[in-house]
Amino acid sequence: MSDPTSLVEVRARIDALDGELVRLLAGRQALVRRAAAFKADEQAVRAPGRVEQVVQAARARAMGAGLSPSVAEAVWRAMIAAFIDLELAEHRAGASSQDAGDGQDGER
Repeated sequence: MSDPTSLVEVRARIDALDGELVRLLAGRQALVRRAAAFKADEQAVRAPGRVEQVVQAARARAMGAGLSPSVAEAVWRAMIAAFIDLELAEHRAGASSQDAGDGQDGER
């Protein structure tokens, strides 16, 4: 692919990459939601050890791909935090709906 020759072309290529990133993030979100089904509590959702493992892998991949490791780390930490927030909200919503359902069936 040739180098862009104008700011308009640079922006068009960035927009195209952003579209690909959104598609990839949607796929990641679907997997995060599947993983949430296997997690028993909020501590399992937060999984700080796993977060560090994923961030370090992103830094290593970044170096091999020509991306600044510090940029990769910042992006991954923000992305992971957003997905953790999503998982926590879904866990809380699931717990609330289960609690609401408990009262409808009488005592257990």
